[in-house]
Amino acid sequence: MAHLSPIDYATASDDIRAEHDRELALRGRRTNMKRILLHSPAAHRIYAEWFTLRDLLKLTLDDRAIWLLSKAVAETMRAEIPVTFFRRALIENGLDPEAIEPTADETLLISFGMAIAADANAVPAETWAALKARYDETLLVNLTAFAGIMVATCVFTNAVKVDLDPELEMYRRQ
Repeated sequence: MAHLSPIDYATASDDIRAEHDRELALRGRRTNMKRILLHSPAAHRIYAEWFTLRDLLKLTLDDRAIWLLSKAVAETMRAEIPVTFFRRALIENGLDPEAIEPTADETLLISFGMAIAADANAVPAETWAALKARYDETLLVNLTAFAGIMVATCVFTNAVKVDLDPELEMYRRQ
């Protein structure tokens, strides 16, 4: 059971309801994590910048690469909700999360995500060199910031012990 409760829309303040309605209009759903974050519209908006950075990454990287990077961060941080969220994305797109053969670029992104999640002070120089050989600095800034928000998401879901959303249950690793 989560340490913090989700908002109660009926009794929420106007600013919380406005942020809730904005989120619903933008993405069409409210996860358990978002419903807890909505106690602070500012915190909710900061975490929602994950979507802004994802959209910037999608100018260069495909969804699969972004999902594999995100899943690598979440697995390294032992964060069940994000892991399951990205398992769902992969499965719903016809991929078996346990049998994916990553491309060379995906392998690099997975390594980068794992390194940042394990110890951001120790991302190997070879990883940085390979990333710099493939991507420009703007993408690398967005990639690093995106991975940082993934780390923050994992910290939040783990620390608060956010309950797994019911629609993710069937995608949980067995």
